[in-house]
Amino acid sequence: MQIHVVKQGDTIFNIANTYGTTSNAIIDANELDTPNQLVIGQALVIPIIGQFYTVQPGDNLYTIAQRFGLSPEELAGINNIPETMNLSVGLRLYIPQQPRREITSNAYIEPYGTTVSEALVNAATKHTPNLTYLAPFSFHVNRDGTLQPPPLDNLRQIANNNNTALMLVVTNLEEGAFSQELGHIILTVQAVQNKLLDSIVNTAQNLGFRDVHFDFEFLPADDRDAYTAFLRKAKQRLSQAGLLISTALAPKTSGTQVGQWYEAHDYQAHGEIVDFVVLMTYEWGYSGGPPMAVSPIDQVRRVVEYATSVMPANKILLGQNLYGYDWTLPFVPGGQYARAISPQQAIRIAREHHVAIQFNTTSQAPFFQYTDAQGKQHEVWFEDARSIQAKFDLIKEFNLRGISYWKLGLAFPQNWLLLRSNFTIKKL
Repeated sequence: MQIHVVKQGDTIFNIANTYGTTSNAIIDANELDTPNQLVIGQALVIPIIGQFYTVQPGDNLYTIAQRFGLSPEELAGINNIPETMNLSVGLRLYIPQQPRREITSNAYIEPYGTTVSEALVNAATKHTPNLTYLAPFSFHVNRDGTLQPPPLDNLRQIANNNNTALMLVVTNLEEGAFSQELGHIILTVQAVQNKLLDSIVNTAQNLGFRDVHFDFEFLPADDRDAYTAFLRKAKQRLSQAGLLISTALAPKTSGTQVGQWYEAHDYQAHGEIVDFVVLMTYEWGYSGGPPMAVSPIDQVRRVVEYATSVMPANKILLGQNLYGYDWTLPFVPGGQYARAISPQQAIRIAREHHVAIQFNTTSQAPFFQYTDAQGKQHEVWFEDARSIQAKFDLIKEFNLRGISYWKLGLAFPQNWLLLRSNFTIKKL
């Protein structure tokens, strides 16, 4: 796949000609509803075999070849240029399709109410071919250790049809929020634990779940060791039942990081006990905070560097958001919450307000500002092909197990194209 960033004067027709493809192929790949109204700064994925690379200042044949896993001799031969040639800035080189590594992919899906909405059914149907796991969010733990399931409807059948395993997500959510009191009960009352593990095993076996995923958040710091002990107990019980075990971890950059979201999550212990973990590497930019990238690559990298220093890289799924936020300015702490939007919605907003999309190179994320019909200023940060490719490159660099998406339901077609282009997806 090729990523092309729209410039002034670009049209679908001339972009297609540039890369030797068709307008319809680009329109279909990017699900463009107004292909004749491109946005300056919009990132398009071009469905071609391999990709083109434009020489930048400081590049040479060796550094470019190394970047793409080729030898200088191979790169020169492919492009029919001398190996000793001094590359001029702006020269376009062809890079062939690289071998794809197999990874594990997961996506949470969050049905509300008593049934799974048609939109979520469609999203699950569309994307489970790209997933190792589908994770309905979530089974709530009651205070007696029983489980309160989410609506599943035909999600099981959809997963089975696409050879996608089900992940049983267990949370300490209570009345819509993570409860430290409930978490403490689960981790310290043996009778509740025993009932919970019995409930989990029975539910998993009856409904065909393959992995049990503990997402316990906002736990008291003093319960860190209790959480570790619970996981050891759960690992033994679940392994006996033939089930995998995984956990969700807050995005820590050190073992001494303070804060109630972090302190009870012992990265090293989780890495030793469970089969794999999900790093929740998103929500730096969040609905109640100031405008910024949701998953800035520099911050994500810091979490991955710490995680891989205390646990095996092949146990780590990198967390990735499939959404952005639209903030109303000026930001006021405790004021109006930002609105969650899909990447496709973000592009539509920019188009409707005739503003260009900008790109922050530090966070590797797109953003823009606009003024609404009431004269209010807004700032939007979202994901695009460039930002997601940066995360895929990080997975390759650190040889991580794979990726975990929060969450299905918001349209981001470029992500799925690039996922398939970069990796093959493991099926159990």
